[in-house]
Amino acid sequence: MKWFDRAVVSLLPLVPRPVVRRFSRPYIAGEDVDAALAAVRRLNAEGAMATLDVLGEHITRREQAETARDAYLSLISEIRRSGIDSNVSIKLTQIGLKLDLEFCFGNIEQVVAHAAETGMFVRIDMEDSSCTDDTLAIFHRLRRNHGNVGVVLQAMLRRTAADAESLASLGANVRLCKGIYVEPRRLAWQERDIIRRNYADTLEILLRGGSYVGIATHDEMLVWEALRLIRQLRLEPAQYEFQMLLGVEEPLRRMLIAQGHRLRVYVPFGRLWYAYSVRRLRENPRIAGYVARAVLGGRAGGT
Repeated sequence: MKWFDRAVVSLLPLVPRPVVRRFSRPYIAGEDVDAALAAVRRLNAEGAMATLDVLGEHITRREQAETARDAYLSLISEIRRSGIDSNVSIKLTQIGLKLDLEFCFGNIEQVVAHAAETGMFVRIDMEDSSCTDDTLAIFHRLRRNHGNVGVVLQAMLRRTAADAESLASLGANVRLCKGIYVEPRRLAWQERDIIRRNYADTLEILLRGGSYVGIATHDEMLVWEALRLIRQLRLEPAQYEFQMLLGVEEPLRRMLIAQGHRLRVYVPFGRLWYAYSVRRLRENPRIAGYVARAVLGGRAGGT
């Protein structure tokens, strides 16, 4: 039924929101801070670290950006108070990147400075290719005065190897993922195997260059490549970490932890869960197919 699952992906906007919410629940900690902290406590008990993300992006008004900024300032204080092992991740379009670059920089600098006061790290997430140059520029500006900030590279982009060389020369903290955004061929590799190879090559550039890398993947082949490089370069566990999404590949996550590797789980939460949920379902057509079958089954049962 793969054809059915793939067809459903294109029709996700027509699926009722309550149904999407039901099937996306494993990937989202909840709608409030208390639910998010509880999820992190469970992960910490399992031996995993976490990064908390307040859902929301591409805001259109300054007051929305300020609200998101304040939510992060409050979250950082709550993390410190609770004593959980977590940092935070933030999307720059959530705090004004598309409105005004300086306004956005001021917001993210407040977040990073407040996190530094508590000894916490902040990950600046990478978004679609229209954001790449500005995101990297803001990261470099922040890094002049703040050592507790890192950024993300996406292996699907053609530019990523060059970006990795530049960041590795600085010893930057980098999260490396495949990338989930739909990009034109002139900017991004389209073939799955090429993206995989580019991921492995980029990871080697970063690790050999001395970067601390968040190896963000659920692809067991790429986990194998990462473990090969770790052995080859004789890296200690404190020099890297694996990263995974909440609710995804939990058996592989547990195996890596049992083998002594540091592992961090991305834990999103908040009221603005729908856009994130649709992206997760698009990445996993099999689950999207389950959603459709549930909808069709519900309708059949009601007639």
